[in-house]
Amino acid sequence: MLSNEAKTAFYETAMNRTIFHIDLDAFFVTVEQVLNPALRGKPVIVGGRPDRRGVVASASYEARKFGVHAAMPLSQAKRLCPDAVFLTGHFNRYREYSEKFMAILADYSPCLEPGGLDEAYLDVTGCENFGSWRALAMKIKERTKKETGLVASVGIAPCKVVAKIASDLGKPDGLIEVLSGGEKQFLAPLPVQKLPGVGQKTAKVLLSMGIRTIGQLAAMPSETFKNRFGAGIAWLHEHANGIDDSVVEMRGEARSISRETTFETDTTDRDFLKATLRYFAEKLGSELRETDKRARTVGIKLRYADFETVNRSLTSQEATNLDDEIFKRAVSLLESALAKKSRPVRLVGLEVSNLVRGEGQLSLFDAEAKRQEQLDRAIDRVRDTYGFDAIQTGYTLDLKQKYSGKTKDSTQ
Repeated sequence: MLSNEAKTAFYETAMNRTIFHIDLDAFFVTVEQVLNPALRGKPVIVGGRPDRRGVVASASYEARKFGVHAAMPLSQAKRLCPDAVFLTGHFNRYREYSEKFMAILADYSPCLEPGGLDEAYLDVTGCENFGSWRALAMKIKERTKKETGLVASVGIAPCKVVAKIASDLGKPDGLIEVLSGGEKQFLAPLPVQKLPGVGQKTAKVLLSMGIRTIGQLAAMPSETFKNRFGAGIAWLHEHANGIDDSVVEMRGEARSISRETTFETDTTDRDFLKATLRYFAEKLGSELRETDKRARTVGIKLRYADFETVNRSLTSQEATNLDDEIFKRAVSLLESALAKKSRPVRLVGLEVSNLVRGEGQLSLFDAEAKRQEQLDRAIDRVRDTYGFDAIQTGYTLDLKQKYSGKTKDSTQ
């Protein structure tokens, strides 16, 4: 990975930047089809069972023909596409395939910026030895297909925002190149909603002003835009004009890790909430130990039946990666939150942050903490071999008995 100074010099020596945005098509679904070829050509929806609450995480193009899209309630997806195959998903496998994909991209440029599991920006400025940019993009697509079975769409442009829009327009399995100087012309006829950063609220305001295309937004005087929307998002007007000077840079290590789940039915059962937090604490503790990290901050997230969301956190000087300690702090936060507002809960989440690497701070209870960590690591080894459910603690055993197969957690 290049240092920031090296990246600056890299860009300064280049006359024009060339940015690739590479996006895997229907990523979760495609991984499932690679793992089970019998699913190919069928309408497939990843997100969970349609008779339980949840949303679509990914839909095959066969399902999208019926109007199914990401973030749609699963029950609605079932009504639109009753013959679809609904899958809970294999998030560990998705991460595994994502790592393979990123490794392929890293072979072509040191300037790689992942945008999630299934997409990344690649600055290939100065990498002319691969031939034309289209030839290089085709090579990346072919390698991705051959080595992972996944399908990628690629957008090529002088800046990140145009490259991203181009890859989106090229889906599925597409390749669109926007030459330097042609950015505004490329963007002008597109619906304003295609511009990253234009959400439903902003789009509604723009449409009320008669602005329906990116070109119309670009033609708005910059002072008029600032007066209407504020100087804080002046970059949106620049993007509409095809101007984006942001650099492609590798993200640092994760600052936090989290798990959350939406329940099938709202609950006031505190033991059940604690059992769910215990399960998450064991998941997060295992991940911390695997990466040799500890967390100083533990936080919980509660979303009530009326969709009000509250967050509580607790920071300690003593960092931890112990399941019991993470759980103890989480329960303290839960009790505090419910004491102020005890209503049916729709969603619960647990996050550890303020991460540090290496040995934790010594304390009066260091010997006991060491023993507990050794026990946790021994359990990790058994679970790595036989699966996470091979060992159940009191709380998680209760969770399994009461709610087996009915929750789906997600990692951020």
